[in-house]
Amino acid sequence: MPKPAVPDYPAQLPDFCNLGITLRILAGVEGLTLAAAWLRADTLSNVWRLFVEQSVIVQPALLVMLALLCLGKPWLMRLSYKKGVISVLLMAFASHAMVKELMANLFADIAVNSFGLRDVINVFLLTGMLLGYFYLRGRALSPALSEARLQALQARIRPHFLFNSLNAVLSLVRSEPRRAEQALENLADLFRVLMADNRQLVPLSSEVSLCKQYLELEALRLGERLQVAWHIDKMPGEALIPPLVLQPLVENAVYHGIEPASQPGEISINLYCSSGQVHLVISNPYQRDGRHHGGNKMALGNIKNRLMLHFDVEASLKTQVRDAAYQVHITLPYRTATK
Repeated sequence: MPKPAVPDYPAQLPDFCNLGITLRILAGVEGLTLAAAWLRADTLSNVWRLFVEQSVIVQPALLVMLALLCLGKPWLMRLSYKKGVISVLLMAFASHAMVKELMANLFADIAVNSFGLRDVINVFLLTGMLLGYFYLRGRALSPALSEARLQALQARIRPHFLFNSLNAVLSLVRSEPRRAEQALENLADLFRVLMADNRQLVPLSSEVSLCKQYLELEALRLGERLQVAWHIDKMPGEALIPPLVLQPLVENAVYHGIEPASQPGEISINLYCSSGQVHLVISNPYQRDGRHHGGNKMALGNIKNRLMLHFDVEASLKTQVRDAAYQVHITLPYRTATK
């Protein structure tokens, strides 16, 4: 009997501490408030008046709710998706009722109705629409996760890679058996990681270990042509990043920067933390007339999608060609398992 399909990305609440999520919520609520004012106004001049009257109450209530959701993020993330949705709705009701009551007490000269059935319906609809949007957005981007596994796996079983790696190991079996054994262990570890469930964030240190194993295999066939400069003295090893982000970039650096050249080339990997952000900078020689440039955009596009899915606008990926070197610079927020 076939097993039921496992969803690519589990339903989960958005990260309410994320700047991009916050901006989307604020913009979405303001847009809906303006639309409601437009529908209620009998004349065009009344649209702005109604919009301001509603925003005076809606925006403070929304900011209070967002603050509560961000503070309660560790607790919310431990709940199931359904219980999390119910908790968010309750927080939305509580913050709106609290702010409306406070406004009525502070500004007695302004007619502010008490929290009633209409407010309950409005808060329920508005919060439900926002949660639905983030759920659909997560589902829309989720194929990037499974695609990353397939893309990385297909790259690893590329005939030339497997053929060259095995040939390199065979050449060492008699002369350097210990090194051949280590190479086979690295190859097995690579496949084990690529076959694993890669939906959760992983420590940066584990991605670095994976890259080092990969580069050891490539060094067997490329020899002195492959030179690697690691700058990881300031690396935050505990920082969480999406899996299979660093390794495909290093693979691109080998494939596009080292293989086409007849002379030795250096790949520079600089990992550091600055101002609460993690920086991943990978540079490799750039061959303007190289034959391998075609596959770059596919891997970079996939990584961009996954960064957006996990970190929204708080993460970025930039590329540039400078001084005959191709550089990829990823910036993402510093997060740990306890943060």
